[in-house]
Amino acid sequence: MLVVLTTSLHAIMLAATCRDSHLASKSGSAPAKDLPGSRRNVPAFIRTIAKGDHRTMTREHFEELVAQAVDDLPEEFRAELENVDVVVQDYPDRRQLARIGRGMMLLGLYEGVPQAKRTQGYGMVLPDRIVIFQKPIEDRCRSEAEVATEIVKVVRHEIAHHFGLDDAELRRIEAKGYNRPRRT
Repeated sequence: MLVVLTTSLHAIMLAATCRDSHLASKSGSAPAKDLPGSRRNVPAFIRTIAKGDHRTMTREHFEELVAQAVDDLPEEFRAELENVDVVVQDYPDRRQLARIGRGMMLLGLYEGVPQAKRTQGYGMVLPDRIVIFQKPIEDRCRSEAEVATEIVKVVRHEIAHHFGLDDAELRRIEAKGYNRPRRT
C-alpha cells in the first residue's frame, strides 16, 4: 500500500503541484509566467476570485481558500487525511521558526508522524497538523489570485510531507515543474 501511495503521490505532484518550496526567500518573487494575468495551469476557483486588497483578506476567506485546496485533492489522498487537522495561523511561533534557516519565510508546516514512518503500534495519538501561515503567504503575493495559488502549492507540499516525502525529494519533484496547480 505504501508503494502505491508513494507512486500515486508522485502522480499528483507531477500533475498538480507547484515548483516553489514551502520555504521561500523573503526577497523572492513570483516568476513572470506565474503572474496573475496568466491563466495557464490555474484552477477555476482561483480565476474566479474578485480582485481586492489581499493583505486585508479575512481569516474566514483565507480558511475557505485552504479548505478548497484540500477539497480539490484527488479522493485517494483526501481519504488518507482522516487523522490530520489543517489549520491556519497568522504567523509561525518561535518553535516553528526554529525549524528553518535564517532569512527564510515559513509558509506552511507539517507536524506529525509521516505515514511512511508509522509502525504497527501507531495509534491512539493526537491528529497530525498541517499549519498554513496566512500573513507570510499574503506578504509574498501581489494579488488575491496569487494568494489562492500559493495556498494550493503550500497545502500540497505539506500533504506530501504527511505521506512521507522529505524536502529533498519534494525539491527534486518541484524542480521538474510538476508542482503547478492544474487548469480546470
